[in-house]
Amino acid sequence: MENTPNFHGCFLLILCLPAVLLSIIINAAPDTITPTQPLTSSSTLVSAAGKFELGFFSPGNSGKLYVGVWYKDILPVKTIAWVLNRDNPLDNSSLPSALLQIAADGNLVLTLNNSSNPPLWSSNSTTSTANTVAQLLDSGNLVLRPNNNVDPTSEFNYIWQGFDHPTDTLLPGMKLGWDLQTGLNRFPTSWKSPDDPSTGDFSFKLDINGSPEAFLWNKQQRRIYRSGPWNGEGFNGVPGMKPSTIINFNFVRNSTEVAYSFLLLNQSLYSRLTVTPTGILRRFAWIDNTAAWKLFWYAPADQCDNYMECGVYGICDTSTSPVCNCPKGFRPKNYQAWNLRDGSDGCYRKDGLNCPDDGFLLLNNMKMPDTSATYVNDKMSLAECDAACRKNCSCMAYANTDIRFNGSGCAMWTGDLLDMRMYASSEGGQALYLRVSASDVEQSNNTITTQIHNKRKTILVVSLSVGFGVVLVGLLFMCLIWKRRKAKKEERKDMISDARERRSGPRERSQDMLNSEGVMVSKREYSADENTTHELDLPFFDFGTITTATNNYSDANKLGQGGFGCVYKGMLVEGQTIAVKRLSKNSGQGVEEFKNEMRLIARLQHRNLVRLLGCCVYMEEKMLIYEFMENKSLDSILFNKERCSLLDWKRRFDIICGIARGLLYLHQDSRFRIIHRDLKASNILLDKEMNPKISDFGMARIFGTDQTEANTRRVVGTYGYMSPEYAMDGLFSIKSDVFSFGVLVLEIISGKKNRGFYTANQQLNLLGHAWRLWREGKGMELLDPSAGSSYSSQMVSRCIQVGLLCVQERAEDRPTMANVVLMLSSESMLLSQPRHPGFCLGRHHGTENDTSSSMIDESATINNVTVTILDGR
Repeated sequence: MENTPNFHGCFLLILCLPAVLLSIIINAAPDTITPTQPLTSSSTLVSAAGKFELGFFSPGNSGKLYVGVWYKDILPVKTIAWVLNRDNPLDNSSLPSALLQIAADGNLVLTLNNSSNPPLWSSNSTTSTANTVAQLLDSGNLVLRPNNNVDPTSEFNYIWQGFDHPTDTLLPGMKLGWDLQTGLNRFPTSWKSPDDPSTGDFSFKLDINGSPEAFLWNKQQRRIYRSGPWNGEGFNGVPGMKPSTIINFNFVRNSTEVAYSFLLLNQSLYSRLTVTPTGILRRFAWIDNTAAWKLFWYAPADQCDNYMECGVYGICDTSTSPVCNCPKGFRPKNYQAWNLRDGSDGCYRKDGLNCPDDGFLLLNNMKMPDTSATYVNDKMSLAECDAACRKNCSCMAYANTDIRFNGSGCAMWTGDLLDMRMYASSEGGQALYLRVSASDVEQSNNTITTQIHNKRKTILVVSLSVGFGVVLVGLLFMCLIWKRRKAKKEERKDMISDARERRSGPRERSQDMLNSEGVMVSKREYSADENTTHELDLPFFDFGTITTATNNYSDANKLGQGGFGCVYKGMLVEGQTIAVKRLSKNSGQGVEEFKNEMRLIARLQHRNLVRLLGCCVYMEEKMLIYEFMENKSLDSILFNKERCSLLDWKRRFDIICGIARGLLYLHQDSRFRIIHRDLKASNILLDKEMNPKISDFGMARIFGTDQTEANTRRVVGTYGYMSPEYAMDGLFSIKSDVFSFGVLVLEIISGKKNRGFYTANQQLNLLGHAWRLWREGKGMELLDPSAGSSYSSQMVSRCIQVGLLCVQERAEDRPTMANVVLMLSSESMLLSQPRHPGFCLGRHHGTENDTSSSMIDESATINNVTVTILDGR
């Protein structure tokens, strides 16, 4: 009898065990919706391995309710990967009664409890059965499948799947393209705004006509970017897109589907491709050790990524200036627009074709032309492709469709060639054979059948060349010694000439070569104090043309005035509106800026940089001609009490992001690393759509690829925007530009100037004021009331935090512009806490009523560095 209690205890434990297990199962977040277990507003689904979560969410302060899938472990901000009811949201008041459940017909539906109205959303599967379940998989895919024991991860077991209906994101395993059996086209479309998941303006679609390639569309009407066709390794227009040990790209083209997808070979990693509300494609990867999404790729990334940037038969090349070029045997259709750096009209043939006697010009490292109307035969060799194209007089070009294994397949273009681009040899692209007149290139030098003969000739030429090589090296060595001696003599002469010139005033050098439109076509760079000239692809305008365009520089045409001189609005005879920056004859500083700006900005091309159309040099007149910005400078609106309401929060946020992208291009993506050194509100111009463009590169400097900072003994900049290390020690780097950007961000948010802003006790400038509000948890008080009431407090707070991170006192604490762009574009990226900003203490310097047209030039010597403060240049 002593063992009886133990027997009863074990018996009771056995009886209770099923209940305990059932409790554990119920309390654990399930991954499946069954007919008897719907998803309520207070519950979520979690995939088996805990990678993804599905539930109800309300973005920002939108007041709308959605069902979505997000990453489970990436916190604290939800990174939404998919939205079920993006165009049919619920009101937040419906939250308690909202249900995602299995309907009687087996479909997955979104309903309101106890409502007799039709479902707010339904999977609408025509093959559904009465016994179905919905399951969230570890891929992030929500699937509707029969309730059976078949492998739930098998795609053949799905009745309906969320991966067939992307929102703005492509996840690993999600397909971009067509199911040819059902006619389903799968493509992502941007959110309308960061707080509105509804269908936005931009979509990324696969065109399966000809040789398949993907296009980024704006409002389904205008193509703005093209990926290039699939070449066996990746999309031809996406350099560096090759399989690796981390990611594998897959493209399927058969009788049942034409689709692209990617897979991660390391299942512990996360990666996603998104279409932003502003029309940018971005690929992110989650980096665990930084706990942040890292931006690995984006497009459009430069001017040549813009669809049809150089028109029909034009070739875009970012290593040239201008970027648009005509191939051999072609000329620009519109010379005047071409000289103004607008190549959108394209090129035309100089000589007619005489098929079949035409030749083929080999163009290497090419992004293939638009392939929408291309003939494709994957079984042809390149030699067979060449022969077929020669026989077909409508064939304008040909190329391999697959670059693997020395090339295979044939693509032939029978119409005009559109949207071509040439890459540097290290970047990518492939060979394209372009039909040209026999008078432009000898046919025998470009056919496939004569390549072996050319190699034999090359061997003979090399053998003969070796015989002369030793003699030539000796002669060249002697010539170099002679040239160095001559250069030293010329340098001495130049020094004497410079000294004389500084006493007599600056002079100009130009070529008096005018075309019929009165535009100088010289490409020689103006030099104010050098006897040498440099190649610069920049049109020279005739002085009379500019005088007429500006109505003799009348006050009615004056747009503004600064230390450099005046800016005038002008109208060319063909109707193009321009802005003319006229250098003051008495501005010695302006001459240096003029030369520097002409050298730099002529070589820079980006949607967020102002475009330099040309220059004019005549006697003592020196002018730069820019594209006209309808809304003038940012400061003319932002700090104007009557006009600041034009900048609602959305426009302010777009301006911040645009400036960030332009600065990122200068620091990282342009051919040179450019440090602007004078970023401020008056140097941000706004076009008619309020798109921001960075201007005024007079103080900019070029950095080497490995250079991180430089030192100057003469600091020239604008009070309130200069970083501490630049103002005090003359050190400038990309981080000094980041500081200026941070000041701009806080000014755009608050509508207040950093210079001239003081608190009641006049001890804090705008940076100090923003820092104090942030530390007190009152950051939202910084927002300008003129920004309106339609904003996300989360995004405003995020922008303030980004601004404060950029103005931290220590340069090494500030983020790079690449990180800034990522922080602004990804709500899920965790931000570090900002440290004390530089220049928090206010000091009296001018008055609140100082205008941007005034010029303050104050010099002081600090730490043996001469500091010159220029305002309102």
